[in-house]
Amino acid sequence: MSVVLPFSQALRERTRGGHSASEGAHFMDDLMTGKGSRDDYISLVAQHYFIYEALEAAAEKMQDDADAAPFITPQLTRLPALESDLRFLLGDEWRSRITPLPTTVRYVDRLQTVAATWSGGFIAHHYTRYLGDLSGGQIIRTLMQRQFGFETNGVGFYLFDQIAKPKEFKDVYRSQLDAVTWTEEERERVIDEVMIAYRFNTELFVDLAAAKAAAVA
Repeated sequence: MSVVLPFSQALRERTRGGHSASEGAHFMDDLMTGKGSRDDYISLVAQHYFIYEALEAAAEKMQDDADAAPFITPQLTRLPALESDLRFLLGDEWRSRITPLPTTVRYVDRLQTVAATWSGGFIAHHYTRYLGDLSGGQIIRTLMQRQFGFETNGVGFYLFDQIAKPKEFKDVYRSQLDAVTWTEEERERVIDEVMIAYRFNTELFVDLAAAKAAAVA
């Protein structure tokens, strides 16, 4: 008799390759191993601003959707923290000093057209970003604090002060994924969309590395 995996487990296993490819991008490798600069980190934070601006605007549009609503909580909202980080890192004129990279533009378009209109697409991108922030993002925070002397300013994006127990929060999140009554076809679409999200992450790191190389050329 075949064993039917909970959707959250199937999702994690089916997308593991895309996640690993994203984590292994050279730009992030350098940043995580002390070869990257403070400016590299600032460049990453700037791109996150545009991405989360679009994702959290999508959340506003999806908050009355029966499938999407259980995942939407102010505990996860990142945009105010990103604005505060960028003000600390770049000064009060930070908005005029950041621009989206080509991959970020495409990513934002995907969020505006897919995540803001289809609950499965919204959940796919929501899952990819926020569960990543609560997991590997915490390692990034610790390393950036160590390398650049940050305390909380500059890494507020990674500080979920309204979530006391991240593991318990993630467990509940995964149980919510399992509870959505998607058809098998819809589950496949969601898995495909998560892979698209991971691909955007990987391509963004490539963009960041190219922009860095162009700046020093």
